[in-house]
Amino acid sequence: MPPRPDGPAAPAPARPCVPRFTPAEHRVHRATATLMAVCVLTAGCLYLPFLAELVGRRALMVTVHEWSGILLPVPLLLGLGSRALRADLTRLNRYGPHDRQWLRAALRRRGGRPAGKFNAGQKLYAAWIAGAVLVMLGTGLLMWFTDLAPLVWRTGATFVHDWLALAVVLVIAGHIWKAFGDPESRRGLRTGSVDAQWARREHPLWDHENNTP
Repeated sequence: MPPRPDGPAAPAPARPCVPRFTPAEHRVHRATATLMAVCVLTAGCLYLPFLAELVGRRALMVTVHEWSGILLPVPLLLGLGSRALRADLTRLNRYGPHDRQWLRAALRRRGGRPAGKFNAGQKLYAAWIAGAVLVMLGTGLLMWFTDLAPLVWRTGATFVHDWLALAVVLVIAGHIWKAFGDPESRRGLRTGSVDAQWARREHPLWDHENNTP
C-alpha cells in the first residue's frame, strides 16, 4: 500500500499577478460611480411615476439630484494629484493603429484584438461619458439657475438633458454588463492587481510594456 500523507495536502501555488490600478484610482472610480448612481436613481424618482409615488418627497429628490450632478467631476479633479491617474488619462486619450485593429476585430467578433492598458472600447467609453457629463452639467445648470439664460435656451437645455440622460443610462448599462462578463477586470479595480495570463491575453501590448526592461 502507498504511504499515507502525514499532513494536509500543500496548497496550489498562487497564480502570478501584475499591478493594474492604484488605491487612488480605485477611490476615484468608486466615488464617481456612486455619484452617477445617485444621479440616475434620483432622476428615475423625478421622471418615472411609479418611483415618484413610491419615494415621494420630490423636493428632496430634486436637491439630491442637483448636488450629485454638480459633484460628479470632483473625484476626478481631486484624483489628478495621483501620478498614476494622470498617466492612465494620457493612455485613454492616446489612439494608435492597434486601436483601429481592435475595433475592426470587435465588430466582426473575431480574436486577435491588440490592446494596451486600455482597449479601444474602453477609450471610446471614457471619452463619450466624459463629454456626456460635461453636457449634462451645463444643461443642468441652465435648468437649475433660471436667470442664466432666456426661456428658449432653457427649453432646449431641458430637451438635451432629458434625452442625453436616457443615452447615458443605456451606455452605463452596457458598461456594467461588460464588467459582469469579465471578473478579472472587476478584480483589477477591486484589488489593484490582475492575473498575469489575463493581462497577456486581453492587453498584450501593456503586458509587453511591463515586461520590457
